Amino acid sequence: MYEPKPIDTSDVTVSEEIMDVAEQLARNTHEVWAKGRRDEGWVYGETLDREKKVHPLLVPYEELPESEKDYDRRTSLETLKLLLKLGYRIQKDGTPADGAKKFDKIR
Repeated sequence: MYEPKPIDTSDVTVSEEIMDVAEQLARNTHEVWAKGRRDEGWVYGETLDREKKVHPLLVPYEELPESEKDYDRRTSLETLKLLLKLGYRIQKDGTPADGAKKFDKIR
């Protein structure tokens, strides 16, 4: 029997900025999922019907139940925390990872 064994990221702390990125990833995860379903011919309906390809979660992210948003948030946050644990740095383009100001040399 399969027993999931995700890498433990409980020792990884993240900044508010990374939490904001996690929220953006969660939103985009839903958008990618919804686009995939729509491309496969699924439509919105109040009740899930796999045979008719009707799904109640084919709505904008803002309209999802909090439980669904939380699922996407947890997945996104755990992905970011794993990247950090593996030694990767997450930084906005043009911003040094250590927070130091970036200066160009004047010649």
